[in-house]
Amino acid sequence: MTLITPVILSGGSGTRLWPLSTDTSPKQFLPLASSRTMFADTLARTSDRGRFGPALVIGAERHAALMEAELSAPEQAEARIILEPSARNTAPAIALAAIAAGAGDAVMLVMPSDHVIRDLPAFLDAVDAALPAARAGWLVTFGIEPAGPETGFGYIRMGNSLDDATGVRKVERFIEKPPRDQAEAMLAEGSHAWNAGIFLMRADRYLEELARYAPDMAHAARAALDGRDMAARLIRPNAERFAACPSDSIDYAVMERADRVAIVPVACGWSDVGCWDALAEIGTPDTQGNTIAGEAILIDSRNIHVHADGVTVTAAGIDDLIVIANGSHVMIVPKGKSQDVKAIVAALKERGPA
Repeated sequence: MTLITPVILSGGSGTRLWPLSTDTSPKQFLPLASSRTMFADTLARTSDRGRFGPALVIGAERHAALMEAELSAPEQAEARIILEPSARNTAPAIALAAIAAGAGDAVMLVMPSDHVIRDLPAFLDAVDAALPAARAGWLVTFGIEPAGPETGFGYIRMGNSLDDATGVRKVERFIEKPPRDQAEAMLAEGSHAWNAGIFLMRADRYLEELARYAPDMAHAARAALDGRDMAARLIRPNAERFAACPSDSIDYAVMERADRVAIVPVACGWSDVGCWDALAEIGTPDTQGNTIAGEAILIDSRNIHVHADGVTVTAAGIDDLIVIANGSHVMIVPKGKSQDVKAIVAALKERGPA
């Protein structure tokens, strides 16, 4: 059987985990969830050479050196990097990957480079379960079994079973990030999963659906790669042609509109690590509920998350806070409010250089 092509999306700017993650060094290139970078953890999920072929990475031109460093090991010698000249969201990025994968029946496992999967065997079992449907032409997404009525994720309503043996089901509909009462109702009803943004699909089937529902995007992606050497280590699409490509996500452009869309539900310890609260949740708490990365001394303090990079954080008598220090910036926010980092970053930009 032909090996699965890992497609790793690495175009994020990472500002939701400021001050550690910045546009020049976004979170996928930082060791936030383990001793390795999140990019390296993602790459390691596809290390089984009996199952996966060389990786295709899609990321920003300004991060070329960072991606090259991640792929410097000898076992990554055949990996290729597509350098997007401008950001056009996930649908065009995956189109570039599908074309570089040969635009034929190669099966692609599309994954963001900045997610956490703590139970790799469960995830790989889900990939194996999804593979027959993907080879048969279905666009398969992975649905995370909800751990609670989360309002920060999109949801997928699962329909009828395609294969009782594998658990693959037809997607009935995609649901935008819901208010809490709707999320609670969906969990009570069952048959709903979190949308993880991970996909298994044949390159030709994705391009076929893209041409049907977003023809301008499909045309621009092909034009941007016309004449490029698809075997090169660094593939640079034509900047002017790619700039003409409409910007849209794979969900909006294809998945919510195509007919043959399937889902594999999986519980694999997944997190998109979309904010500091999410990173705190995947940490191992001490007896006081504190999660600490780096050097910290906490006295009479409970439910604190500390990330200290190059400095020592000390605190006494505090509860339910997130404290992030990296030598040049310190950020303190209440737990449950780490999404406010976007407002902090905006205020800093408005203020300009100190």
